[in-house]
Amino acid sequence: MNAIVHIGLGSNGKAARPAVPLTLGVDYYLIMAVIVLLMLGAVMVASASITMADQQLGEPFYYFKRHILYMGLGVTLAVMAQHIPLAHWQRASSSLMIFGLFLLIIVLIPGIGRSVNGATRWLSLAGVSLQVSEPARLFLLMYLAGYVVRRYAEVAEQVMGLLKPLIVFGIAGIFLLLQPDFGSTVVLLSAGLGMLFLAGANMWRFSGVLFSFVVAFAVLAISSPYRLQRLTTFLNPWADPFNTGFQLSQSLIAIGSGGITGVGLGASVQKLFYLPEAHNDFLFAIIAEELGLLGVLIILILFFVIIWRGVCIAAAAERREQWYGAYLAYGLTLWIGVQAFINMGVNMGMLPTKGLTLPLVSAGGSSLMVMCLAIGLLLRVHKETALQETQALTPSLASARRGDE
Repeated sequence: MNAIVHIGLGSNGKAARPAVPLTLGVDYYLIMAVIVLLMLGAVMVASASITMADQQLGEPFYYFKRHILYMGLGVTLAVMAQHIPLAHWQRASSSLMIFGLFLLIIVLIPGIGRSVNGATRWLSLAGVSLQVSEPARLFLLMYLAGYVVRRYAEVAEQVMGLLKPLIVFGIAGIFLLLQPDFGSTVVLLSAGLGMLFLAGANMWRFSGVLFSFVVAFAVLAISSPYRLQRLTTFLNPWADPFNTGFQLSQSLIAIGSGGITGVGLGASVQKLFYLPEAHNDFLFAIIAEELGLLGVLIILILFFVIIWRGVCIAAAAERREQWYGAYLAYGLTLWIGVQAFINMGVNMGMLPTKGLTLPLVSAGGSSLMVMCLAIGLLLRVHKETALQETQALTPSLASARRGDE
């Protein structure tokens, strides 16, 4: 994926400084997969929302236009992140974590946070709604990457090395549950635990911590009537298909109607006021209905490419001892992969409803912008690793040239 660097000798006999090509460190597979997902998402958001937007707002392409605006902002953030050295992010990681917790707290203050469908998850800033859990998750993962680098020995050898960052994540999880946002809590803690495991946590200690979290999640799931209802509905949505099981049953009908090739772009029936949140959390079901199994396979392949490249980027950074970049890349890849898996699992009735978007695809400005920012950070990790490899290669190539002469 990296360009070849040509090295010659200057007039003084010393190695001439190589010209660094603009394409150095550009991961074309990752970029192309993201671009295709963004384009496919924009088309499907337009298709899924056009009837609802026309009926409710008198503007058929209202949600599509908003989606394109947020996509443009997200791509801008990705480009900016790709040009900011990781050292800056690492130094700011603790401050960003504190800011993320502040966002999770302030949204719960009456009169400041905005409630939609019984959930208080949004802040209104200059007419723009921000779902605070999205940047908070990113900031917490950036903090954890920095913590693992600073306290690597503690994480590997001591229980408290594991518990200290998990206490921070647990506090964030409490604030998320108060919104309530159980899905974001699951994604955040899953990515965090995965990062600690990859950082070399002792298997027995890690297993004990993991078991504790599984038990805690199970207790939380059955202790709240709201979450317990979602769980029982997920197990059998057809028991009450016109009430508690309505959304999931309509999603399953959409997926089942698609067949191999789908009913055709724009020809979905379920988006016509049958399937709630068709352009948001349940856009995957509309994709399956309109584009069929082939469309679903395309989505799966694109996410596989993103996860594959994310793991490769992290592993390459780890080999070059770019520790912060490596653990950040692992965390971001886990985040994207877990959220995509949960969203698709919910749409297919494999998991209880969580209220999570399909990354880079579903409508949702906060999610779209933050996910683009995460992709920009992955590209920055790849770029810095490529630059280090080039710098390490320069002296050896120059010596080889002098030896040949």
